[in-house]
Parts: sequence; structure tokens; C-alpha cells
Amino acid sequence: MSDLLSVDAAVARILERFAPLPAESIELLASLGRVLAEDIRAEINAPPFANSSMDGYAVAAADTAEAPVRLRVSLDIPAGSFPTEPIRPGEAARIMTGAPLPEGADAVVPVEQTDQGWRSGDSPPLPDSVGILKTVRPGDSVRPVGEDFRAGDVVLPALTVIRPQELGVLAALGKTNVPVVRQPRVAILSTGDELIEVDQPLAPGKIRDSNGYTLYGLIAQYGALPLRLPLVRDTADDVRRRFQQALDLQPDIILSSAGVSVGTFDVVRSVLSEMGEINFWRVNLRPGKPLAFGQIGGIPFFGLPGNPVSAMITFDVFVRPALLKLAQRPDTIPMVTAALAEDVRTDGRRTYMRVKLRRDGDHFVAFTTGTQSSGALTSMIKADGLIIIPEGLETARAGESYTVRLLGTMDQRGS
Repeated sequence: MSDLLSVDAAVARILERFAPLPAESIELLASLGRVLAEDIRAEINAPPFANSSMDGYAVAAADTAEAPVRLRVSLDIPAGSFPTEPIRPGEAARIMTGAPLPEGADAVVPVEQTDQGWRSGDSPPLPDSVGILKTVRPGDSVRPVGEDFRAGDVVLPALTVIRPQELGVLAALGKTNVPVVRQPRVAILSTGDELIEVDQPLAPGKIRDSNGYTLYGLIAQYGALPLRLPLVRDTADDVRRRFQQALDLQPDIILSSAGVSVGTFDVVRSVLSEMGEINFWRVNLRPGKPLAFGQIGGIPFFGLPGNPVSAMITFDVFVRPALLKLAQRPDTIPMVTAALAEDVRTDGRRTYMRVKLRRDGDHFVAFTTGTQSSGALTSMIKADGLIIIPEGLETARAGESYTVRLLGTMDQRGS
């Protein structure tokens, strides 16, 4: 295995070629799922005024010290209005949720703690007085100025991934446009005379292009923009034409599957070398030993294996870190530790083995999914994760624990 490049060395070489992408400003609703390019500071307090968290009566808390007590009702403050008059000692103001407290009030008595009542949507006449049944303290049922955030606060730091809650905060701050890291653009090419499009009938010797769609999904999953091109045939002219089409899309990465491994047509490899600088690596990895990396027309290029499981795993190991660096996204892949349920044989390469996980007390047990063929794409559907057997081992024993990279939405309960 001494002639094989280690996985870690390959990743390090790749990441040297990538730098974070610049910022762009986009419309607020389009920013969901994107990465903030700069800190977002508040220019206002939220809330901007002390307001009621309940429907009830705004009072001076001191006036309720001897409750039950009756207070004169001097104001009515619906939500959306702003009181211009204060309440005086011995007075109360009927107030709705979210409405500002009047001057002189420092607490709200919920309507349920008075002798008055109304149902949501009712508009009962304003009473002359209200019976307060329980004592309240200053601040009860009041949202103070700046409870959520204050002017000058960094509300959302740079590199935050915008979720629905961040979208709401940005709206509250009045951000109609948002500075975000530009999405990486990834051109996808599938090569080989054996490939046909998904809407074509199968013929002897032909298979449908699954890699183009799997890679499309993986690229989109990590926040990048996938750009799928037509299939590449095994002729110099077609290889040259399709890769020029990829360059015309101004991508940040060109990603190809098949056509670059040992035994493939020399025409593919020779045209790639003609259009750029390509290194062909044999990596200490299973599945997915062959990998091409370099540049075409100045754009970083990855050539992944053609077998679908190998394409997925080499994408995960080599392409995903580059995408995350470009997009300045955190690496949030969930990992757990699991004990093997059985002995497994490897060939000494770092091995990513498809497993099902089961909970056994406070830990996981990993069971292989059956076939580990790199052509069995459905095994990636059956698997909860990929157990990573380190390089240098030829047998991993039952009961030994290894890291598992979880797939999909499998949660901590196991299956």
C-alpha cells in the first residue's frame, strides 16, 4: 500500500487550492439556507417599548399590594396604539397583548386575575372599574425594552447559516437585502458511451446515468448550485466540447464521474490533460481508490470513479470539504461511535463500510448491510451510516468500536 496516497494527504492537497468565496447581497426571502457574510448588528431595541405579554390591565404594582382591590379604569390600549395619557395612583388601563404600557404602569394583571373577562375577538365596553384579585410585582407580564436585543448588539454573527428563525430576526431588523457568501457553482459531467438519459429505454450494454443525479443532490444538499450538463461520449471531440461547455458556465468546480480510472479510454484522460493540469491519484481508500484532481481552464476539477457508491463516498471525502471551504459552511455531519456486530475483512485501505445501527443500552451496534459492492447504490439507502475502518487493518473484530458517519436523518435512537 506504500504507493497509495493517504486520504488525509489528498484532502490537504485539495484544500490548498480553494479559498472562501466573496459576498453578495440578495433579497431577504432568498436568503434561507445561505451563509451570512458579515455580522448583523441591531439598529433598534426589540421590543422598542415596554409592552404587555398578556391581555389584562396595566397597573402600578404598588396599587395591588392589598389585593383584592378595585381600581378605576382610565384608559383602553389596544395593540397597535400608543397611549398618550399616564395612569395615576389608583387607576388601571385595559391593555391587549403587545400593546405599550402607559406611563405610570409597571406591571400587567392578566384578565383571568380580575373580575372582568372577555373572549378573544370580543370588544366589550370599557368598564368604569376593575377588581384586581391577586397582587402583582413590578415587571410581571411585561416585556421590557430590549428584552430580545438592544441597538448595537451583534444579533447574528458572520457565517451563521440562515434558518427560519434567523429569517424572522432579519425581518424584524428591517433587512430587505442580506449579505451572504456566494453559492459555489458546480458543473457536473457523466462520461461514458454506456450511459443514457433517464427518459431513454434501456438497450443491451446501456445503463441510465444515476451518478449525475446523485451528485446533483449531494451538491445541492451542501448549499451549492449544481449545473448538470449533457452526457459525455468517449470521443475527443465530445469530451472537448462538453468540458468547454462546463467552462462557459463559469463554475467554481468541475465534477466528473467515470472516464479517469485505470483502463478507461485514453482519449478522456488525454483531453483533460490537454485542457488543463490533471493529477491521477491512487488513494488509500475503499471504495474509490482512483481519483483525478487538478484544473481545467483554471477551474478546479475532480474526476470521481464511475461506480455509484464510490462516486458518493469520494464526493463526501474529497469534494465536500472543498465545497464547505468555498461556502464558509460548518462541517455538521453527525458522527457516532458503534461496536461491530461481526468480524469484517478489509484490504488495509481506509474503508467506509455501509452499516445499519441498533441501540444496545447506551451505545450503538453496527451490522453490515450485506453486499459492499461499489455498484449497489441501494445499499446507501439501506444504510444508517458508514463505519470507518482505519487504514492498516485487515480484520476489524466484533466488539471493536469505530466512528460512524451518519447518513440521512437517522437519529440517536437507532433502528
